[in-house]
Amino acid sequence: MRFLTIAFIFLVSIANAQREVLSPDNNLKVMVRTTQGKLSLEVEYKGSKLLEGPGASIDLLIKGKESNWNVTKASVQKKDEVIYPPVPEKRKAIRDHYNELTIQFKSKVSLNVRAYDDGFAYRFTSSLKDSIIITSETALYDLPASTTFIGSPVTKRDDVDEFHTSFEEPYLVKPIDSIPPTSLFFSPIMIGYRNNMKMVITESDLENYPGTFYRVSNGTLEGVNAPYPKTFRVNPGEFPAEVVTSRENFIARTKGTRTFPWRVFMISEKDSQLPSNDMVYRLGSPSRVANTQWIKPGKGTDEWIIGVNLFNIPFKAGVNTETYKYYIDFAKRFGFERILMDAGWSDNTDLFKINPNIDMDEISSYAKRQGISLSMWTLAHSLNRQLEGALKQFNKWGVDFIMTDFMDRDDQEMVNFYHRMAKGCADHKIMIMYHGAFKPAGFSRTWPNAITREGVLGSEYNIWSQKANPDHDLLLPFIRMTAGPMDYEPGILDNATKDTFRPISEKVMSQGTRMHQGAMFVIYESPIQIFSGNPSQGNLEPEYMSLIGSIPTVWDETIVLDGKVGEFIVTCSSGV
Repeated sequence: MRFLTIAFIFLVSIANAQREVLSPDNNLKVMVRTTQGKLSLEVEYKGSKLLEGPGASIDLLIKGKESNWNVTKASVQKKDEVIYPPVPEKRKAIRDHYNELTIQFKSKVSLNVRAYDDGFAYRFTSSLKDSIIITSETALYDLPASTTFIGSPVTKRDDVDEFHTSFEEPYLVKPIDSIPPTSLFFSPIMIGYRNNMKMVITESDLENYPGTFYRVSNGTLEGVNAPYPKTFRVNPGEFPAEVVTSRENFIARTKGTRTFPWRVFMISEKDSQLPSNDMVYRLGSPSRVANTQWIKPGKGTDEWIIGVNLFNIPFKAGVNTETYKYYIDFAKRFGFERILMDAGWSDNTDLFKINPNIDMDEISSYAKRQGISLSMWTLAHSLNRQLEGALKQFNKWGVDFIMTDFMDRDDQEMVNFYHRMAKGCADHKIMIMYHGAFKPAGFSRTWPNAITREGVLGSEYNIWSQKANPDHDLLLPFIRMTAGPMDYEPGILDNATKDTFRPISEKVMSQGTRMHQGAMFVIYESPIQIFSGNPSQGNLEPEYMSLIGSIPTVWDETIVLDGKVGEFIVTCSSGV
């Protein structure tokens, strides 16, 4: 990866009880206070408070270690570099311009605070020799009065704890003082201020550590991490999944010398500034995939949402060889690069037990002749058990992209699963997408072959609910999309008004217009876009499908010309 770096180091007086760092344009100021044994942050933008005291505090509680915030050294480093992502999600060149305050403490824990023109971030770093147990991480942020909170609350399932979720919920929009303190929200979340400024809170560089949820109480935002899993069971059913039955009294077991995830705060004076913010990518760890030339973004199809309900065909539709050859022909006709073979091509619990109605050698050979790539759905529990053999089988079939599904957690063990799957796929030159997944959190910079993921309430909800509506769709670019690519799977061709919409399995419709569906292929960032509409209907509308097929999935540059959270967005993107 090429980059240009300009760095200056300045020593900061260690006698002061307060240290601060300014953004390069001097508009943002982040202050770190170390008083009475407590560490806290206060943040101002052009003199307006974004985070304030006295209730705010941050901490990293290490079992057997005292949180000693006596400062031994502090410095500020200024950097201006350019990142060239191998898969350009928003743009092909990303300027990474920031000032970073580093404070070292007697406890051998350091705090890094980066101030950008479009936000700030902080993280802890430890330099302890032995392995450590993280009891908890404190993240308490005091917010000014009269702010608005927008976030997705977890819906508690009956048979598991509150940390099990598919990360697919509608947004709750309320004054922050009316948020129930019992509600648990997954990130990203948004804070709206009285002066119309917005702040989106999430994380980046999440590895070997649990993700962060949030609660709200009396105007204070509190970070919450899932405790480390202790015991498990596998829930039965069509899609068996591993669930946690008991947890430890700590959140992570890890090595003592390491960096911890970035806590990311993206800020905007105008709503239109948020969708093109790429702070989360900047803060991700650099790529661990040396050769990325085999990573091929593009568009694909998926048959699952419409229930393979094809028409005007000379064969019986279903999960069978003829149906997939039909999808290959459709992809070829309209300029798509691949098709996805969703659940049903194999036994869900055994990736080597192929559906008897499918001839994978025939499908593979036919796809190769047509110049179309194959993609395969997998159940996470099965892929975890059969990873190496399954990847070799996929290589044999010419599969260059897989989905894995039903993780539904982000505790430390599950976060490590994501990294293990991405590395295994990279070793076999296979791209991967995660469904039933938490937000990307900078993952796509570290593993460029982890090209997109779900973590969004998308098109599939049209099967059984009214939740995937235009109001919801117009919150996503300003909130969820700031955390990284999202697989919404637009393209439903049966469109309805709010009053005429009905959730009907296999006869799936969507609320809003045809152009609303088409615009999502541009607005929603996903280097692999999945068309989820009915190809039989698409074949009757060749001009529209040719338009969809011509839309790029990665971009030279993305500029949001105008927009308002939950109301509209106008994006100008130039394709690669």
